[in-house]
Amino acid sequence: MPESQLQNRNDVHARIDRFLAETGLAARHAKVVPLTGDAGDRRYFRVLIPHEPSQVLAVQPGAMTFDSLPFVNVSRLLAAMPVPVPRILGHSDALGIMSQQDLGDVTLQAHLGAQSPAEHAARYRQAVSFIDTMQRRGHELQSPEYLPYGIAFDVDKLMWELQFFVKHFLEAYRGASLSPADREALGAEFTAVATELAGEPRVLCHRDYHSRNLMLHEGSLYVIDFQDARLGPDTYDLASLLRDSYVDFTEQQVEELMAYFLALRGTWGTVPDAMEFRRRFDLMALQRNIKALGTFGFQTTSKNNTVYIQYIPRTLNYVRAVLQRYPRFARLRALLAAHLDELR
Repeated sequence: MPESQLQNRNDVHARIDRFLAETGLAARHAKVVPLTGDAGDRRYFRVLIPHEPSQVLAVQPGAMTFDSLPFVNVSRLLAAMPVPVPRILGHSDALGIMSQQDLGDVTLQAHLGAQSPAEHAARYRQAVSFIDTMQRRGHELQSPEYLPYGIAFDVDKLMWELQFFVKHFLEAYRGASLSPADREALGAEFTAVATELAGEPRVLCHRDYHSRNLMLHEGSLYVIDFQDARLGPDTYDLASLLRDSYVDFTEQQVEELMAYFLALRGTWGTVPDAMEFRRRFDLMALQRNIKALGTFGFQTTSKNNTVYIQYIPRTLNYVRAVLQRYPRFARLRALLAAHLDELR
């Protein structure tokens, strides 16, 4: 292990030891177990405490300001709705550590294989209902006090994600060599997609709402990884959930859950035309899945993290289905299919 990494690890463990001592957890014979982190620079540890519920420590790279953390800000917003999120149990700004309720290790993705079809449907209806709550209560609670209301999926952000796909999936992962003309044509197609999506009325979006960010804990569903919440199209979170790179859905399941979402919308707002909503859903799903492929390519080629390769075929299938469904995407499909056989 390089010396710099060793020093960083030693620093993290020293800070954890101080946190345990200062909070009284050390005196209760707490044991610390490392957890797999996310794609960011935070590290996570489980604190096992005899005869008490365990906790999770989120360790920042250095000192922090608790009240300015996006996770804390969005957590307060979602709890006010309420949408179930892990409770924050304590923190130390100087040590850069926050302790949270431990929701365990069972994601919705991991739990699906153990569920009956009826239980599967019920869990996903609940997940869809959380989207509805975030949109409805998100509108009612809108305030500059909360960070998501100052950030939106605008053209620049959506285009950045699409170009990220070109760089890290098409070129780096698949070895594509784009001619200047093809690069310009692809940019024009992506700009049309991003412009339409950015022009839709905006609602509060979780931003990464899928089966790995929904946890099953003591029989209840919880939402995690919400710190990047922002405003965006009303189809955004639904597309993330129902065009999830980690889970297969039948067309019937998608249609039923979409109908359920629209029925919930009808209890408080204007119900979009079902066919038009499906068109907008598919457009959003196309952008989300292309963005996901960029992430998978980046993780594989830049981070040497090959775990995401297994999810690429499903994601490409989603992209192909939308491109085939709508004649407007004939040019985009041809441009991509020149480098991706799966889209032919």
